[in-house]
Amino acid sequence: MSKKETLSEGKRQILSGNTALAEAAVRAGCKFYAGYPITPQTAITEYLSERMAETGGVFVQAESEVAAINMVLGASAAGARAMTATSCQGLSLMAEGMSSLAAGRIPGVIVDVQRGGAGTGAILPSQCDYSFVTRSLGHGGLHAYVFGPSTVQEIVDVTGRAFDIADEYRTPVLILTDGVLGLMMEAVTLPEFKEDIPDREWKIEGREGLRPKMMTGDNVKPPIAQENRLRDIFVPMYEEWEQDPLYEEVETEDAELIIAAWGSVARVAKTALKELREEGYRVGMIRPISLYPFPTQAFRSLDPAKVKNIVVAEHALPPQLMFDVDHAVQGRIPLTSCTHSSGVLLSPDEIADACRKLL
Repeated sequence: MSKKETLSEGKRQILSGNTALAEAAVRAGCKFYAGYPITPQTAITEYLSERMAETGGVFVQAESEVAAINMVLGASAAGARAMTATSCQGLSLMAEGMSSLAAGRIPGVIVDVQRGGAGTGAILPSQCDYSFVTRSLGHGGLHAYVFGPSTVQEIVDVTGRAFDIADEYRTPVLILTDGVLGLMMEAVTLPEFKEDIPDREWKIEGREGLRPKMMTGDNVKPPIAQENRLRDIFVPMYEEWEQDPLYEEVETEDAELIIAAWGSVARVAKTALKELREEGYRVGMIRPISLYPFPTQAFRSLDPAKVKNIVVAEHALPPQLMFDVDHAVQGRIPLTSCTHSSGVLLSPDEIADACRKLL
């Protein structure tokens, strides 16, 4: 029995984060996938090795992550919705390709199922790629739109949105999960197959009789032309993104302390928040869903006369999310970091204890 026969729209079913993401990509119109195995991402590549053929797409197991990202660039430039997936070290190898996608204004979806540590690191979950993907896509200073989902259902939802944003803005879009979200299983509802995929008038076509099209790098243009392109296209695009970041607020109305967390750590933080509320503490949470654009205003609008502290919980050491929160509050509210890394996971008790000490 094929995967197509076992998965249906509108029906609740239990799927892992990796499987749900892969199926959501297919239903969003992904017609090209190139990937290279790496734990804990490999299940995405394995699933799509069969599923792409079932839905009329193309699957390639690339010889490396460098090859995979450049195959995505080529397939997307030719008009296909294209995706790749990797984990940490593989993302480092994709840096030049991601920068080229951004510079060429070529859509593409890149999934990073994060694992711990620098270098070869560990295969256990982490959030250590946050700064890597939110500051700049490799060299050049350009950005991707970055999602940080917190549940398997949210993974499904942002995957469809990722392909739409990639097409609308002609940009790479990243989805950051981790070994927790990638392997855990939850009930999800899958969307219907997307039918109204926009045509790319700018795509490269090689058919006889069509007007030739060529994509060139900025290095062949004079410096002022490169600068004007940045001012006219990229800066306004990023400013538009920043007007509508995605985030969730939980119990913030009367909160004296705010927990900031994203992704899998936000799940742990919600458990800690519930426990603290039951004890009578006024605690709330702000959870970024889009990591770039970051919900700066959600934090900046906090009243320091009411909110006395912010606990930033994350699986990154040194902290990374903490610097965006710090930039947002501009020193008006003290921050406390609550972290583990390299596969050591935070517990609800640790986050709750960090809050109790401040309260």
